[in-house]
Amino acid sequence: MPLARITGQGLTAIAFSVALLWICVIGQQMKQRSAFVERARIVREIRQMQRQQRSEPATTPSPYTRKRSQVTVG
Repeated sequence: MPLARITGQGLTAIAFSVALLWICVIGQQMKQRSAFVERARIVREIRQMQRQQRSEPATTPSPYTRKRSQVTVG
């Protein structure tokens, strides 16, 4: 004589809960994978920007050099 019986509604609830759990696990893995891909893309872009960045002077140096004026006392 069984002590407890699982009804059809109980089995349905268990099946629904298990399906919901699997959906959450699969969804979480998909989000994690897309986050990893996005992070890799951003790191590649940052490295590319660092390679392209070159230091340039604010103005080009003038070929003309000023001579110091000689100061004479009176």
